[in-house]
Amino acid sequence: MKQKVSNEEYYILHKMIEGDEDAFKYFFDTYYDSLCNFANSYLRDEVLSEDLVQNIFVCLWEKKEFLPADCSVKSYLYTASKNRSLNCLRDLANQKRITAEVFAKSELTDKDASQFLEFEELKKIISLAIDGLPAQCQTIYRLSRDGGLSSKEIAEKLGISIKTVENQITIAIKKIKDYLQPYYGQIFIFFLLSIFF
Repeated sequence: MKQKVSNEEYYILHKMIEGDEDAFKYFFDTYYDSLCNFANSYLRDEVLSEDLVQNIFVCLWEKKEFLPADCSVKSYLYTASKNRSLNCLRDLANQKRITAEVFAKSELTDKDASQFLEFEELKKIISLAIDGLPAQCQTIYRLSRDGGLSSKEIAEKLGISIKTVENQITIAIKKIKDYLQPYYGQIFIFFLLSIFF
């Protein structure tokens, strides 16, 4: 059964479709927390749930012009949260299965293992990659990954937009990945070990 849209939501929806950021903020403020809790009921991971919901809101804003005029934003958001949560669970299950198969087929000898970096050494390399980020980018990345803050909390703390936070985290991840590229073999082994032990 199609959910009835209130006159207020209908008006705000049309303002958002026209590009009104305050209208978008209304939907974000109204549904963000409850959607995070909803996604977390599937994923059992608060950080992953927050990332998923933030991506849904980014998608809502980017595709606002294509929303039906009588769209229930609440229904749209909850349906998207459910579908993406289920897709995420499926992807995680597939990832673990594939990793398990690779790990099972791996026949590392003591000699092979000795060629990989020690864990503490690898941590230092990752730390150097983070230290090499531009100042604002580094601050945002540390608040997100070390501080465990959501993009919304970081934006409020630093007085910048959520979009800026998300862009800076994307830049940080790309730069760190580029820096760590020569060490991917070692990182992959530690990834396998972290899953199974």
